[in-house]
Amino acid sequence: MSILGYAVYFDYKRRSDPAFRRALKKESRREARAVKEEAENQNAQQKQAIQDVVDQARRDDSPTSIEEREAYFMEQVSQGEGLVGDDSRRLEAATFFYKALKVYPNPKDLIGIYDKTVPKPVIDVLAEMIALDSSLSGSLSGSGPGSDRGIDD
Repeated sequence: MSILGYAVYFDYKRRSDPAFRRALKKESRREARAVKEEAENQNAQQKQAIQDVVDQARRDDSPTSIEEREAYFMEQVSQGEGLVGDDSRRLEAATFFYKALKVYPNPKDLIGIYDKTVPKPVIDVLAEMIALDSSLSGSLSGSGPGSDRGIDD
């Protein structure tokens, strides 16, 4: 019963008191600003995490022999596929696909395969990684299987 009374009182104040309406609007704007700042912070953190992954991949020694590269590629792709379904591990999944892409002999073909098999949110993270890696983005420019989605989105 007291909840109903408060609801009636709140509605009456909202309709009749201009100061109360202003306070509600101010609080609403404050909450919207806080949500926007939080989203910007998360976006900045993700960009920094992606940059860190690309920097780490540049420093890592990639396998040199064909057999080692093939085994490394298969390992990275299988680990990425294992994480694809978990949205909270999207960055990790993209990292594995990115590492596999770095050792693949023809990256454009692999991007075409990724476009067909990997979910778009992971492809978007992967595209940011490729854009940050000058050694890959230069070899992928132009038209090809991956140019319709993913690389430049």
